[in-house]
Amino acid sequence: MSIEIRLAVPTDYEAVDALIAEAYAFDYGPSSGGSTDGSHLAANRARQFDVWVAVDRDSGEIVGTITTSSRGTQRLHEDARPDELDVRLLGVSPRARRQGIGSQLTEFVTALARERGFSGVFLKSAPHMTPAHRLYEHLGFRRDHARDGLWIGGERVFDLRTYVIDV
Repeated sequence: MSIEIRLAVPTDYEAVDALIAEAYAFDYGPSSGGSTDGSHLAANRARQFDVWVAVDRDSGEIVGTITTSSRGTQRLHEDARPDELDVRLLGVSPRARRQGIGSQLTEFVTALARERGFSGVFLKSAPHMTPAHRLYEHLGFRRDHARDGLWIGGERVFDLRTYVIDV
């Protein structure tokens, strides 16, 4: 499959939300009770961050997505450093799996970080997301155990694994 990676536009947001819900449910089961985190909605994320989509060149279907911070904007994670491109919510449609789309999106943000003058890429992943962990490690990311966990207001709220790569 040949894809184009571009910034999402408002007409993409509903498809991005559906893709994230479908991708995460496919890999990790349906969420219990749904998320109350407003950042899970693409329209909310796009107000402060860059929501990227991978689009199948033949069908026009959105088959993947990832969100990044920008230099000088609010961080996606409290403990990301100012010199790191902060990444969240990588998702690939279950119908488009095993075609390298997750790798292409992750490599895209690594190149974007380099282009924008960041020194690295920073992301978090839940402990049970082992397919994602394998992808990150295959692409050269390393664990940063010292920054594990989700931190809000300086307090560790729950367990997440931190991955970083220098660019």
